Amino acid sequence: MSPVDAVLIVVAGIGAGVMNAVVGAGTLVTFPTLLLLGYPPVLANVSNTVGLVPGSVMASIGYRATLRGRGPVVRRLVGAATLGGLTGAALLVLLPGRAFDAIVPWLLVVAAVLAALQPRIAAAVATRRAARGDGGAASGGTLVFVLIALTGVYGGYFGAAQGVMLLVVLGLALGGPLNELNGVKNILGGTANLVAALLFIAISDVDWTVAGLVAVGATIGGGLGGRYGRRLSSSALRALLVTIAVVAAAVRFVS
Repeated sequence: MSPVDAVLIVVAGIGAGVMNAVVGAGTLVTFPTLLLLGYPPVLANVSNTVGLVPGSVMASIGYRATLRGRGPVVRRLVGAATLGGLTGAALLVLLPGRAFDAIVPWLLVVAAVLAALQPRIAAAVATRRAARGDGGAASGGTLVFVLIALTGVYGGYFGAAQGVMLLVVLGLALGGPLNELNGVKNILGGTANLVAALLFIAISDVDWTVAGLVAVGATIGGGLGGRYGRRLSSSALRALLVTIAVVAAAVRFVS
């Protein structure tokens, strides 16, 4: 690995840490960066997942004030995220590598669409809750448990834009402003990443140099995002994410 490559990975990790704290699409920064630097998709995905865990911890700490009064439902949903994350990671490890190679471009396109539509999704969730006259009482029912588990499967398998999916589910289930749900989103997304990372470490190949560089950047970015995330221009960051995802998907389609 050249020094330039190392710097690019750290910078991508910082961007991913910030984005995971604020929106939840940080993999759209680091994963395409690793692909463009020539890393095989499965190795890039595994190493990226391991590296992003410290950033999720920092982001959760930064948004801890938004967790007040939500302890019981968060503890229940952490179980769903754990189950889903383990399932998704197992699928990545057990399925042939060529299956992941084939689906990666489509996953990038889906993630780009979700990131681009995130403001409309947020508005639709808010409108739905207003129409129902829901004051925001927490709900941790079976349907919500299943939906969180499914987002965990996606997060364990790939993860890009998992945070967007989580915000949609949490907005419907818990109510309140979506930016106040970032604390719960960070814990659930971080849980899925953590259990997937532990499984990858146990039974898969990890490029520890890549994972370490991503971790350094993601830790810095997660701290910054957790502290200053609400001051950032979400539209500009979202546009950057969509561009990166589309370019990376195009490269994978033609390669």
